[in-house]
Amino acid sequence: MRFAILTLGCKVNQYESQALEQAGVLRGHELCGADDPGHLDAYIVNTCTVTAVSDQKNRQLIRRLRREHPDGLLAVCGCFPQTHPGAAEELGADLVCGTGDRNGFWAALEGVLAEEKGRIITHVDNALKRREFEELPAGGLSGRTRALLKVEDGCCNFCSYCIIPYARGPVRSLPLEKAAAQAAKLAAEGFLEMVVNGIEISSWGLDLPGKPTLIDLLEALSRAAPHVRLRLGSLEPRTIDEDFCRRSAALPNLCPHFHLSLQSGCDKTLKAMNRKYDSARYFRSVELLRESFDDPGITTDLIVGFPGETEEDFQKSLAFVEKCAFSALHIFPYSRRPGTPADKLPGQVLHAEKKRRAAAAAQVAEGLRLSYWQRQVGKTFPVLFEEEKDGLWQGHAPNYAAVRAKGENLHNQVRQVRITGIGRESLLGEIVE
Repeated sequence: MRFAILTLGCKVNQYESQALEQAGVLRGHELCGADDPGHLDAYIVNTCTVTAVSDQKNRQLIRRLRREHPDGLLAVCGCFPQTHPGAAEELGADLVCGTGDRNGFWAALEGVLAEEKGRIITHVDNALKRREFEELPAGGLSGRTRALLKVEDGCCNFCSYCIIPYARGPVRSLPLEKAAAQAAKLAAEGFLEMVVNGIEISSWGLDLPGKPTLIDLLEALSRAAPHVRLRLGSLEPRTIDEDFCRRSAALPNLCPHFHLSLQSGCDKTLKAMNRKYDSARYFRSVELLRESFDDPGITTDLIVGFPGETEEDFQKSLAFVEKCAFSALHIFPYSRRPGTPADKLPGQVLHAEKKRRAAAAAQVAEGLRLSYWQRQVGKTFPVLFEEEKDGLWQGHAPNYAAVRAKGENLHNQVRQVRITGIGRESLLGEIVE
């Protein structure tokens, strides 16, 4: 079978797509690009459903593939069919799977291919009843610079705007010993950086005997792969306490980049979102990180136009963002999700107003990004180079700032780079070794 996988959404989806790629190749199938000029037997779409915009992208992609490849087998998996199985069927999918039983996906796909086309097969369980972590192969196929290591699935926070707990189920953790073994395997394969990810990695260990914590896991990964840079996925702000900072700062290969989900800098809005912290606790996390690391990259997510958010609330949120001085922000206009409490809240903000607030927040974010980048000029960083763009090689510093420099064939190399200036999309530098 010649197949292609198209992935929408987060790094967990990217990880699971890479695992599906590996499993398919091991079963004797041929991985191709979606635009391969030859005939493909199957197109697999791994979907996201975090926002209404995500659902729109899912639908557009599935419709396009069905239209352009009427005779190809179309399989749809991931969060969208987990929460909307009927919608995936109506869009023309031949196989509909959710976020569970990824190890059984290929057997189902091969079964559909062997049958007469026209019959829709749906394999979607009840995510809320899951209790076991499904272990999948870490990393990816050759040519990838950065490996992904999924250590956790599910979420029990139930933020009022979020559908993901219903799509992913409760927290399930990869045991520490197995995570360390996977990290050692990735190091042996030649990866120089791995991203520790999951749906809510701050909850890692809550379901394991003895309730180990994320910092316990990071210490084990650092020992297992001492020469591989460790980069963290998104963190719940309360993860950051004095013990976490003291122990994480002692890890020589942990990247000083921390993505702390904020969503709002207004306490009234945070309470309506059912977030488990207030702005004071969040800011304490930021302070602890800056006390423990030298000018770390601290990034965040911000939702604007949440139901009931007034102009005063929005201005409070912007002021808090400036106070935190983030190195980068991801800004999202609030997206209504049927089935979540926030969808039924009064005070829904008009689309035009959400758009205006997003633009205002983006302007603040740009100023903060430039301020952070300006502080990096003159410093020297070990940069892991990934790809060539416009005659320069691009990679990332440990603080996750994008860096470009001149060189020859720098793919998957770590080189010391002195930052000399600021470009439109990255820092500019020169290799000093």
